[in-house]
Amino acid sequence: MDILAIIIVIAGIIVLIKTVRMVPQGYEWTVERFGRYTHTMSPGLHFLIPIMQNVGRKVNMMEQVLDVPSQDVITRDNAVVKVDGVIFFQVLDAAKAAYEVSNLEQATIALVMTNIRTSIGSLDLDESLSKRDEINAKLLSVVDVATHPWGIKVNRIELKDIQPPRDLVDSMARQMKAEREKRANILEAEGQRAAEILRAEGDKQSAILEAEGKREAAFRDAEARERLAEAEANATRMVSDAISNGNVQAINYFVAQKYIEAFKALAEAPNQKFVMMPMESSGIIGSLAGIAELAKESLGMQGRPAATPAAKPQPQPQPQPPRLGG
Repeated sequence: MDILAIIIVIAGIIVLIKTVRMVPQGYEWTVERFGRYTHTMSPGLHFLIPIMQNVGRKVNMMEQVLDVPSQDVITRDNAVVKVDGVIFFQVLDAAKAAYEVSNLEQATIALVMTNIRTSIGSLDLDESLSKRDEINAKLLSVVDVATHPWGIKVNRIELKDIQPPRDLVDSMARQMKAEREKRANILEAEGQRAAEILRAEGDKQSAILEAEGKREAAFRDAEARERLAEAEANATRMVSDAISNGNVQAINYFVAQKYIEAFKALAEAPNQKFVMMPMESSGIIGSLAGIAELAKESLGMQGRPAATPAAKPQPQPQPQPPRLGG
């Protein structure tokens, strides 16, 4: 009796375990009746009919990550590169994932590796290295459509590394260095060109300002000469008016002034090292006397009545030109 009771208790426990099932969160279990799929159990407490029903597959419904192993891929320009990646997918239909494909993870990895070879094989090496986002998008589109019958959703496919051969990497480094040196030389040449243009513009502005300065100086010099000529004309006219009024002393004043100016210019000439001037002092004294008489007579005219005629001036001896010796 004891042995029978023990057997009954053990059988009851087994039946209870087979009958009551608790599915954890993040999983779904398939139910089979005599080996045939009937339905899927979601997370929670479920009851099965012992012997007739049993749990078929326990499917993980959370997003999973698969590593794509590294493989050699030949690009369109015959460059061999090593490529590996990673896959992010999630099961949406537990029944399809359990019964439509034998090994879901292995099949997915094989599919991704095949499409990586196809995608990179249609591109050059430079395109493979620079268009990684486009390659990822293309792989995702193709693989997602291919795995849809398996009841999974491929969320992302990322190529972790695209590694060219070592000699090719060295060649690319030299090429990059040459390109940078080329850009540096171009920038330096453009800088020199800009500097030359700015320097030429500066010279142009300087020449324009210098020309404007010379023009202004010439204008002012001409204006000064014009005013000097006007002053000379006024002085000559005043002397002429004095002579026409009968004042002969004005002639002596005019001649004496020109005589002194000529003598000054001769003394200041740079090509004259030594000047000997034996001349009669009476000529200059007479001229100076004429100037003095002119001044006295002018003062006397101011004191006389307006109706009294001026006395007739006496002619003065004309100054003798000096005899110069070099």
